[in-house]
Amino acid sequence: MNAAIFGTKEFYRKTFRIVLPIIIQNVITNVVGMLDNIMVGRVGTDTMSGVAIVNQLLFVYNVCVLGGLAGIGIFTAQYYGKGDEEKIRGTMRLQVIFSFLLTAAGLCILRLFSPQLISLYLHSDGGVGNAAMTMRYAKEYLLIMYAGLLPFAFSQMYSNMLRATGETVIPMYAGLAAVLVNLAGNYILIYGRLGAPALGAAGAALATVISRFVEFALVALWTHLHADRYSFIRGVYRHVFRVSKGEAGRIMFGMLPLLVNETLWSGAQAAMNQSYSVRGLSVVAAVNISGTIVNVFNVAFLAMGEAVAILVGHRLGRGELQEARTEARWLSVLSVLSAVAAGGLLFPVSLWYPQIYNTSAGIRSMSGSLIRISALFMPAYAYCNACYFMLRSGGRTWITFFFDSCYVWLIGVSTAWVLAHLTGMPILPMYTVVNATELVKCLIGWRMSASGIWVRNLTETK
Repeated sequence: MNAAIFGTKEFYRKTFRIVLPIIIQNVITNVVGMLDNIMVGRVGTDTMSGVAIVNQLLFVYNVCVLGGLAGIGIFTAQYYGKGDEEKIRGTMRLQVIFSFLLTAAGLCILRLFSPQLISLYLHSDGGVGNAAMTMRYAKEYLLIMYAGLLPFAFSQMYSNMLRATGETVIPMYAGLAAVLVNLAGNYILIYGRLGAPALGAAGAALATVISRFVEFALVALWTHLHADRYSFIRGVYRHVFRVSKGEAGRIMFGMLPLLVNETLWSGAQAAMNQSYSVRGLSVVAAVNISGTIVNVFNVAFLAMGEAVAILVGHRLGRGELQEARTEARWLSVLSVLSAVAAGGLLFPVSLWYPQIYNTSAGIRSMSGSLIRISALFMPAYAYCNACYFMLRSGGRTWITFFFDSCYVWLIGVSTAWVLAHLTGMPILPMYTVVNATELVKCLIGWRMSASGIWVRNLTETK
């Protein structure tokens, strides 16, 4: 193996020590999400579509939380690499404030505009699906899911802090416990087992909310019980507003473009799915089915992105700039190879997975084709993801804003909208063309990563 391209044995030991717990946690989370989806899908197409639409809206909130916390986490990782405990404590306090503010904003928007947002996805195609029933199930599901927003934000806050310090195993265990609770809750509450009422979509929501409280409780309890190891956690809530104005302004200025980017990017995914939904409720169901299994196989290259943020962030924080460039290149290659392997596995999976769902043969066939198209473009998405985290690790959040969300809105969303509203192109070629726009983004990402504009130490004060 050529170490200049693929990396050294020590690099792999260090990388897999960080990546494997993240992969395991994300695989478990997505597999349980998939089983959740299957359980709801076994109830019926309308129930599945209603839940899928709401989850698309909640996905925007979830990604905003993850993006904002990760933006602050950039500084946490570099301060940890430098060994500056007081600055790490300051980043934790900012994460607490941010979690409250974003959750309040998300609740307000969803409470005021959820009926209108759900209606955007309800287009009858004369086939399977009832718009009125889909709306009913969506509202029922969303009302319960409100209770899970804040515990989700806080569990991600603790997990983000632990990962930034290189601790990825504890978030994995907390996530594992949560998804097991979610899975058991789904079985009991969706179908009415063990004497419980059969709640359908509402049962799926209730199980998810309970699991989020469990995850938050476990990860927070473990962190505070190990305050001798993470001493910067002491006094975080007692003096939550005790953050240097200058330092807070610097971190928030660096985080803001990442938050805006994640908001726009997640909104773009919702917008593209809305364009696909113009072809009918059967497409909403097929996109939902394909998305659940594709998300399971995406976890490898997504975890590699987190490895870029952690490992390269630590290198940059210690001022080891050349080593950061070298490891970023190795991680990019490893990310693409993992996506090639995952994409290859998805092809045989696409033949049997859609058959599990209680829906029409047409929807099953369509979802299988969507899975195969996603598999073809997975390596391109993996490389762009690695480039994104590379830029982000050096605090180049404004550049990531243009590279990520601006690109997807200008190219991806506009392409989907034009094809959906101004042509009669069927869903499968439309989906292929929209995914192909990622290839141009790969070229842009390669140019920026090679330029080295992201290679800088954020812990150095001028």
